[in-house]
Amino acid sequence: MSFPCIMFNISQLTQTDGTFLVSREPIENFTWDDLKGSTFLGQRAGGMPQMVGEYVLKQNGIDPQNDLEELIQNIDFGNIPTAFASGTGDFVQLFEPQATQFEQDGIGYIIDSFGTQSGNIPYTVYMAKRSFMNSNEEIIEKFTRAIYRAQQWVQENPASVVAESISDFFEDTPLETIEQVVERYRDQGSYAETPLLQEDAWYLLQEIMEEAGELPREIPYENLVNTTIANKIMNE
Repeated sequence: MSFPCIMFNISQLTQTDGTFLVSREPIENFTWDDLKGSTFLGQRAGGMPQMVGEYVLKQNGIDPQNDLEELIQNIDFGNIPTAFASGTGDFVQLFEPQATQFEQDGIGYIIDSFGTQSGNIPYTVYMAKRSFMNSNEEIIEKFTRAIYRAQQWVQENPASVVAESISDFFEDTPLETIEQVVERYRDQGSYAETPLLQEDAWYLLQEIMEEAGELPREIPYENLVNTTIANKIMNE
């Protein structure tokens, strides 16, 4: 099958979902059954975080439509933390650094990770058109090489050093919090260690999308993933 104008996946950056399950009250010996009968403040319907969230719930025996008292999906992404802080929901699905900040402020408690629960998927991936790749091979290689070197650097350096390097992007977040977030994401394997998008992760992503009713049909790995460039850079 030919895909003349398709965007090809060329370089992976993150390999897990980045959200965490945060409860309003501390829960000792948490099990996913604790969500039954609760109000769950999730992410936007059809978005990647929500698809992963519902997949994880189902994998842990929770039917989002029948086991929860209420599943809230109509709050704008940027307002979800505010909604929870204002009293909406018993549980919420949050990204960092908001999840850690809520825990530090006593607003909520991180009790599980959707990233570790769902497994490795191509969560953040750089893509390029075939036409651009054909006429800009050197640029693509330089870009992928830079990504790979950065990935190695993140793995090799202390969390404090990594946090310092990105602190300008989180002006309202204390450096200590950023360091804790970096360590948490790295410990659970959220940062991809190479730019190569793995085949099993590709099909897990499609399984999650199909489960959410958002995948019209399965696309073979080799049709939309270019591994040549990543493998070349990794073997230099």
